[in-house]
Amino acid sequence: MIILRNSPLTFALGAAIAACSLAAAGQAQAQQLTPQQRYERQIAYCNSGNLPDPQRNACVRDAGLLLDQSTGGPPRNAQSTSEDGRATIIGPSGLPVPDSGSSAITSPDGRSTIVVPAYQEPPRQ
Repeated sequence: MIILRNSPLTFALGAAIAACSLAAAGQAQAQQLTPQQRYERQIAYCNSGNLPDPQRNACVRDAGLLLDQSTGGPPRNAQSTSEDGRATIIGPSGLPVPDSGSSAITSPDGRSTIVVPAYQEPPRQ
């Protein structure tokens, strides 16, 4: 029986065993993550600042595609009507219907509609 102590071969063998066990542990942990957690981890990597813009954009797209594949596809569009009934809104299902333009006012001469930003109060007429 040959015992190799403190030799480069022993060190390399130990490093290879450690790397294999870490890889197996990483795969087991990745399988325990939810699709949303995997997506968020991938997005964090994409936005880490290590990738040039074209590769970062591709990384973000790939993360979204993987999330869609794991959850059965992108959200389906649903049709809804605004609160005042003047508009048909088509958007992903599950989103709330936007406000119906309560900040829109008619100009004094009646020829235009003015939309006030959400952070401002509409002027009194």
